[in-house]
Amino acid sequence: MQEPSGANSRLADVLKQRFGHEGFLPMQEEVIENVLARRDSLVLMPTGSGKSVCYQLPALLLDGVTLVVSPLIALMKDQVDSLKSKGIRAAFVNSTMTYSDVRTVQADAYRGRLDILYVSPERLTTQRFNDFLSALKLGLIAIDEAHCISEWGHDFRPDYRNLQTLRNDFPDTPVIALTATATERVREDILQHLRMPGASRFVASFNRPNLTYEVRPKRKSFQVLVDLLGRRADGSAIVYRFSRQETEDLASRLAGRGFRALPYHAGLEDDVRRETQERFLSDEVPIIVATIAFGMGVDKPNIRLVVHYDLPKTIEGYYQETGRAGRDGRPSDCVLFFSYGDRMKQEFFIGQIEDDLKRANAEAKLAKMVEYGNTTSCRRRFLLDYFGEEWSKDNCGACDVCLAEERRVGPDSTFDGTEAAQKVLSAVVRTGERFGANHVVDVLRGSRSSRVLELRHDHLSVYGIAREMQADDLKDVIDQLIGMGLIERASGEFPTLSVTPRGRQLLKDREPVTLVRQVVGPAPEGDPAAAHDEVLFQKLRVLRKELADTLGVPAFFVFSDATLRQLASNMPGDRDQMLKVKGVGDSKLRQFGDRFLSVIAGHLAGTGDKSAHTP
Repeated sequence: MQEPSGANSRLADVLKQRFGHEGFLPMQEEVIENVLARRDSLVLMPTGSGKSVCYQLPALLLDGVTLVVSPLIALMKDQVDSLKSKGIRAAFVNSTMTYSDVRTVQADAYRGRLDILYVSPERLTTQRFNDFLSALKLGLIAIDEAHCISEWGHDFRPDYRNLQTLRNDFPDTPVIALTATATERVREDILQHLRMPGASRFVASFNRPNLTYEVRPKRKSFQVLVDLLGRRADGSAIVYRFSRQETEDLASRLAGRGFRALPYHAGLEDDVRRETQERFLSDEVPIIVATIAFGMGVDKPNIRLVVHYDLPKTIEGYYQETGRAGRDGRPSDCVLFFSYGDRMKQEFFIGQIEDDLKRANAEAKLAKMVEYGNTTSCRRRFLLDYFGEEWSKDNCGACDVCLAEERRVGPDSTFDGTEAAQKVLSAVVRTGERFGANHVVDVLRGSRSSRVLELRHDHLSVYGIAREMQADDLKDVIDQLIGMGLIERASGEFPTLSVTPRGRQLLKDREPVTLVRQVVGPAPEGDPAAAHDEVLFQKLRVLRKELADTLGVPAFFVFSDATLRQLASNMPGDRDQMLKVKGVGDSKLRQFGDRFLSVIAGHLAGTGDKSAHTP
C-alpha cells in the first residue's frame, strides 16, 4: 500500500470513505492524478490489482458523468450494485433493458443524478444513443477491456472499433483505456484506434506473487481434479473446459462425487446463467465448470483454484483466466492439464480461419501456449517474459518447476531418457508410422490385444522391449519427443505418429536425450491462516449471508472474507475502531456497522473475553 502525500490527502479520504481502503495499491494514485489532470491514460494492470478504482474514484471528483464502455453485459448489474453499496450513484444501459428502463437512466443522467454510467460498445453504434450522449457533460471516458479493440489481441470485438468516434465527438474529454493483458503490439494498436498518441502509459507488474502455477499431464485428469477440489476446505473454484457439452458433462460427474458444482456457458438460458452466477458469487455453489464465457469481470475475491482442464488458445486468455484466482491476495492455485491431443483440437479450429493473417496470428499464439506447457524452466518467468517484463529471480518458489528444484517433486530433475527415446522412436518406425500413440505403447509393452496380434506386431523386434514402463510414462515420453521435434503427430481424425528427419538422425547416431520425469507431488501449502477467532469469523459469515440475501446481492458486496477475518482478529468495540479495518468505508459502516458490532460484542460476552479492543 502506498501512503498518501499531504497534497493527496483528499484522494486518500475518498478512497477510505467510499471504498474502505487504507491506502492505494501500486500505481493507482499516479493514474488517478493523471486522469484528474485531464490527460489520456493507457493502464495495464493484472486482474485483481485495482484497475476499476482508477476511473471510479475520479468519477466522484470530476465535473460530469463518467462513461464506462464495457463488453461485460452480463455483469453490469453486479458492478453497478457494488458501486451503489459504496454510496456511488451508478447505472447501466445495455440490450437487456426495456425502453422504459433506458429512458429512466437517461433522465437521471440529464439531471446530474449519476456519477458513473456503464454502456456496452454496441450501444454506441446507434444514432439515438449518441444523440443522448451529445447532450451530456462527460467528465471522463473509460474503455474497459481495451484489448478488445485490437485484431492482434486475444479477444477482438469489431464493435470496439466504433469507439474512436467518441474521441471525435468529445475531443476535450480525457480517455482512460484499461486492460489486464496486452503485448506491446496490442498496446500500440489500442493507442492508434482510440487516437491517443500522447497518452501517459502505466504498466504495472504482471506478477501475481500469491498465485502458484502448475502444469500436469492430462492423464487420469478427473481423479486428479477430484483430489485438487477435495483438498480445499474453503474458497471457490473455476474449472475451464473447451466446449459447452464438456462443461455439463464434467459438472455432472463432479456432482456425482458429492461436489456442489454447476455448468456455465453461453448456450444456457439467460435466467439460468444469471442464477448460476449469483449462486457462485454468494458461495452457495463453490465450483463452476465453464467455458471462457464465464469470469470476465467477476469480482469474487476468494477463488482459490482455477483449473484449465483443456489447453487454452492463447497466453493472454490463460493469464486473464488464472488471474481470477486469489484476488484477495491469499495463496491460490492455477493448474493446467496439458496434452498434445488438446493442441490438435485447437489447431483444427484455427485451420477453419479463412483470413491468412488472422490464422497465422492464432497459430503463433497457440504455439506460445504449447511452449508454456512444455517448458522446463520457471513458468512465472515465461509469463512475465511474454508480456515484456523482466524477472530477475532464478527461482520463483511458486510454480511446479521451481518447487521441484526445492522439494525434488513435481517435474523432477531431468534424467537420461536416451534409452526410452530410442525404444519409442524405433517402435514408431517399425510399426510403419501409420499408428497413434496407444498402439505404439501397446507394442512396446507387449500387449496381446487383438489389433496387435492381427497386425502381427507381436513379431516385431520392438515388441515388449518396454514392459518395465507404465503406459502413462511411455505416453509422456512420446509427448516430450513431440515437443522436442523428434516425433510428429498428424492432425485430423487419425493422429498417427511419424519420426521427423531430426528424430531419424538422432536414432541413427544414438545421441543422448534428456527428459523430464513427471512425478506428481503434494500441492504447495497455503499460507497459515491469519490469527483470528474462527468461531467469530463463522458467526460474521452467517450475518453477512443474511444481509446479502436480504439485499439480493453477493455476499462479498457486504464485506470480503479478508475484512471478516480482520474483524474477527481485531474485534472492534465501536464504530471508530471498525472504520480502521480494511474494507470498511463510511457507507458500509452506516449500512452494516451496528449489526456486525453487535455480533462481535455478543461473542465476547459469551466467551468471557473482556480484552477486546477497547481504547
